[in-house]
Amino acid sequence: MESGPLEESFGKIKRREFVKAAIQTAALPVFLDLPDPDSAYLKQSHINNPSRNMSPEKSVIGHYGSWANSLLPKTPPLSFRNEKHTDLKKWQAEALAKTKELIAAPERIKTPTVTVEKKYIFDGLEIEELSWDLGYGRPTKAVFMKPQGASKPLPAVLGLHDHAGMKYFGLRKIVKTSEDQHPILKEHQESDYGGKPWANELAKLGYAVLVHDTFAFGSRRVHFDDVEGLNWGYVDTTGKHDQEPEKTENINTYNAWSSEHEHVMSKSLFCAGTTWPGVFLSEDQVALDILSSRKDVDPERIGCGGLSGGGLRTVYLGGLDPRIKCAVCVGFMTTWTDLILNRSFNHTWMTYTPLLPQFLDFPEILGLRVPLPTLVQNNNQDQLYTLPEMKKADEVLKEVYKKAKAPEKYAAKFYDGPHKFDLEMQKNAFEWFGKWLS
Repeated sequence: MESGPLEESFGKIKRREFVKAAIQTAALPVFLDLPDPDSAYLKQSHINNPSRNMSPEKSVIGHYGSWANSLLPKTPPLSFRNEKHTDLKKWQAEALAKTKELIAAPERIKTPTVTVEKKYIFDGLEIEELSWDLGYGRPTKAVFMKPQGASKPLPAVLGLHDHAGMKYFGLRKIVKTSEDQHPILKEHQESDYGGKPWANELAKLGYAVLVHDTFAFGSRRVHFDDVEGLNWGYVDTTGKHDQEPEKTENINTYNAWSSEHEHVMSKSLFCAGTTWPGVFLSEDQVALDILSSRKDVDPERIGCGGLSGGGLRTVYLGGLDPRIKCAVCVGFMTTWTDLILNRSFNHTWMTYTPLLPQFLDFPEILGLRVPLPTLVQNNNQDQLYTLPEMKKADEVLKEVYKKAKAPEKYAAKFYDGPHKFDLEMQKNAFEWFGKWLS
């Protein structure tokens, strides 16, 4: 592919390092003037020091930070922590209604016709490659897995793939269906998942697991050739990328381009009267419809979970759909304050529902599911959040579950290390699923 300003901007850091940074931080905006990672600025700033407590005068939006943060209500009116809410069901109905109104999810279609593309055995699992049409965009591809020989209805988990700055891939980031695995995926699973495709590992424990590509990822991604009206100069739109679609160079270029395109997509979604979380919710609920309708699945024992972007999707799906009986949110928990003052710059547009912070703090979106079981897994050195605000989010959820008289249904764990879902975390997550779904 031809190079241009974006390619030249990689001169200060190697392409591999750039992609790795994108993977680890779910880096979404592609900054065209990337600072040297060894610069004094990065070493001294809050960007590489997530535990630093910033003074009220300094923030990622300068002196406007403390003012913007002051616009948040101290205790949001639809927070269950608000003393005016004493009836759990009454509060839940009101809070869910407002959240659904603001998230503005497109009306989802009735359960679509599912096509079984392939069926085979791999890694001790019965695997089905599926597809379905949502009526917009290209068909959704998905993978369903269960232990070989399983005949009775199984507990099930909807596996939600991450963002990782890699929209070229979707479900393939957390599954493995053959020994022929792309090097980018192998590296991603090594760095973020302890070298394991966690969806496979969970299925081996006796679960039915469905993983699908979601909006703008994998089979649902935006293709160069479908875009009109943009002339950014650094993207080859002649179609050459489709001739060798799995070539690492082409994938990296696409991921960088799609990161910039995320700004365009989010603005267009707002203009259409919806939100990115709303589109996610709609598509994830269709997948949930499909999973729960299978004869080999027990619809009363379904959970969901995922890392990073998958954790974000868990917040919204787990918070707003009571069919999710057990939720595991990994590496995506903080407060709106953290995003206002410290961390909005390295988060995806997919995070935000305009106006919702006036009614609920971010962890309280997931808290809408109380008293259903919920596990939140955090990394102490996660560069996407500050540790004090992660701990504050934990206290918020503890208070919600305590007030609902269900403290045993909530747990949060903190692990040393950066943004990840490693083997120790997977073990704890699988135990949580086992406790509530078995």
